[in-house]
Amino acid sequence: MALSNQEEVRDATGEDSLSKHRIECHLDKVLEQREMTLTELSRRTGITMANLSILKTNKAKAVRFTTLTAICDVLDTTPAELITIRQR
Repeated sequence: MALSNQEEVRDATGEDSLSKHRIECHLDKVLEQREMTLTELSRRTGITMANLSILKTNKAKAVRFTTLTAICDVLDTTPAELITIRQR
């Protein structure tokens, strides 16, 4: 029997896998401050629109340092401006 998409992201405790981490990505805000589109960021970094969109919408489960470095270089920013952690 196939599981629904919602059931597939739950672990053995029944917790939603997306809620396990408290990391928040602020790519949308930084892009707005820099007056840059996701399309332009994709073009300048070589990172796919799909992967940037996952970061922008906070659906990413991980990010490579090379990806983070490329984004920071193009946006002239730091990881601290792009990523924060929510309080427990």
